Formats: sequence, C-alpha cells, structure tokens
Amino acid sequence: MAGQEQLDQDAIAAQWEASMASEDPEAAAKAAEENELTGTMAEQWAAMVEDGGRDLGGTGKNSGERVLSQEEIDNLLGFSVGEVHLDENSGIRAIIDSAMVSYERLPMLEIVFDRLVRLMTTSLRNFTSDNVEVSLDRITSVRFSDYMNSIPLPAVLCVFKAEEWQNFGLATVDSSLIYSMIDVLLGGRRGQAAIRIEGRPYTTIETNLVKRLLEVVLADAEQAFRPLSPVAFSIDRLETNPRFAAISRPANAAILVRLHIDMEDRGGNIELLLPYATIEPIRGVLMQMFMGEKFGRDQVWEGHLATEIGQADISVDAVLYEAEVPLKQLMALQVGDTLPLDLRADALVAVRCGSVTLTEGRMGRVGDRVAIRVTKPLRKPVTTYAMFERTDEQSKMMEAQ
Repeated sequence: MAGQEQLDQDAIAAQWEASMASEDPEAAAKAAEENELTGTMAEQWAAMVEDGGRDLGGTGKNSGERVLSQEEIDNLLGFSVGEVHLDENSGIRAIIDSAMVSYERLPMLEIVFDRLVRLMTTSLRNFTSDNVEVSLDRITSVRFSDYMNSIPLPAVLCVFKAEEWQNFGLATVDSSLIYSMIDVLLGGRRGQAAIRIEGRPYTTIETNLVKRLLEVVLADAEQAFRPLSPVAFSIDRLETNPRFAAISRPANAAILVRLHIDMEDRGGNIELLLPYATIEPIRGVLMQMFMGEKFGRDQVWEGHLATEIGQADISVDAVLYEAEVPLKQLMALQVGDTLPLDLRADALVAVRCGSVTLTEGRMGRVGDRVAIRVTKPLRKPVTTYAMFERTDEQSKMMEAQ
C-alpha cells in the first residue's frame, strides 16, 4: 500500500511539471534546478550524518566537525579578553549575576570620595612635583570573589586596617600606574608611555615607592572621612598575589571605588575596596543625604519645646464640689433657695486645668484671700517629669555660664 501511494504521488508530480512546462518553459526549468539543488543538499546532509555515526562508533574521523574558538566561547559566556566589566556583563554571566543582591545606596559616601579626589590632586602634585589630575571613575557594589578574580596582574595589593572600625580594606595599584610613578619620581623622560616589564617581580625600590604613594592616598582618605567619623588607616601588608590579600568571605559584598590618576601622558588606576562589614559602624551616617541630617528624634527641638512649655501661662481652677442636677430642678430654682452639697467641711478641693486634674489640696485663707494648700504631688507622666528636670538642669547650666 505504501509503494502504491508513493507511485501515485510521483505520477501527480510529473504531471504537474509537464503542465507547467507546457505553459511556462522558464518556470519549469527553474523548478527543475531547485529540485536538483535540494536533492544534492539532502545527499550531502545524509553523508555528514553517516560520517558522524561512524565517528561516534570509533571507526573514523569527522572532517566536518565544528569546533568553537576560545573567543567565541568567551563571547557566549559573557567574558571579554580585555578588562572584565563588573557592572556590564552579558550572556550566561549576566544570568548568573542577576541573582546578586541589590544593596542600599549610600549618598554620603559619594561626597566623601569627591572630597578625596580634591585632596589627592593636591597631595600627589606635591608628592610628584608634576601636573597630576585625579578623577573618580565609578563607585559600585561587587562581590569580593568577583573583584579578586578580575584584578589584572601584575599589581600591588595593599591591605590596610581601619583602626576605629576594627576591620580591613584593600587598595589595588595597577601596573601602569606603578611604572608611571617610578618614571616620574626617578626622572624618567616625558612623552613616553610607561614600559611594562613582563615576567619579573617588583624590586625593593619599586615596592617602597608604591608604599609611599599608598601612604599619601590613605592619609587623604583619613581627612575625607574625618567630618563623618574620625578614623586612622594604617598599612598592614603589601601583596602581589590576590590569594594572600583575602580580607573577607568570597560571597560578601563590598564597595569598589576606582580612581584614575593622569600625569600628562602617563597614569593608571587605584582601586579602593571597602567591605560592607568595614563601613557598618558608620552606615547610619553614610545614609544621610546631607551633613548633619537627623533621623527620628531631634533632641535640640525637644529641649526647646520643653523649655517653652515650662514657661507657658495656664489657668487653674479650684473645684470644691461637682454634682449632676436634673434640668427640671435647675429651672425651678428661685432667689434664696439652698443647694445642699454632699461634702464634709474638711474635704479636699480638686485643682484642675481644663478637664485634667492636676492635684488636690485643702481650702484656707491667707490674709483677705482664699487659698489652697497642696497636699498631693502633681499627676503627670514620668517621662514628662524627667524631661522637665533635664530642661531645668540645662537652663541652670546656661545661666551659670
């Protein structure tokens, strides 16, 4: 049955071609050429599949195998041969990094590093006796392991300690800045780019010069942070291998600050890495939008309000007796009627301010005036009482000064 159906289809196709040829010879020739090309491609594809099957069986070598180059693999994964961009990934790398936590923004940190740029511009000009321009490249949040894997080697990594914050930070000086600084400090020629010598470690002179440069940068960083929190940065050690400069867990987040230093036709980058654990003691200050911003209670206005309230004048009523009288009885009162008070002669009199009872006392006379002797302390909350006491102490200290 299958063979009969195939014969019928071939006969129908041949008849259709014959009818097209009788109507349009050019279209028939074009259709025949396309059928021949399709058949040739099908034969080549079948041959490739057959060769692949033989290779899988171990009987031959597949000459049509397509092998990806390293550049194509890097592009597929989202990596680049040059610099690794921590904030502009693509491909599979972007999918992996999409799970990274978005950390809070610290507005005051940007102001601190803007101040650091101005301080470093002046300090490095005095340090190198040359025209130095410092610019803030970027401030980003990265994972510690991602940053350590992206450091271009060779480089000098400085582990410094923040004494008051009781934690560490990391400063990285790239190779181009190191050789540029050496040329400037040791009298290198102008107009020539720094020559990068591959395959050798940094000498003692080069390491000492880099250490002096880092001391200048950290001293300026201390002055930049001083208005927010006094801190002292001290160099702990210098490393050239990132594995020996681990100051945090690989998955922990950190603030990465890149500073570009340009000395006419030479220069490079300095990167400061501050883990979030390091700046945690001053996180509340770094979240401020401007210097001196207050969150929650304001003690200055609280004390001012308490002082003004304490000096305010209020009216006080002495209530001898209160009773509810029917309106019918009240309307029937005449001149000379007596209202009996259910009250003893030695009963206490309530002292009120509006509807609030302040204290109680006994009624008496001072000269020709009626007076009340207070017999109970004032009824007010403990917090208000403490607030008034603190305000009184502050006002007394100010008067004494």
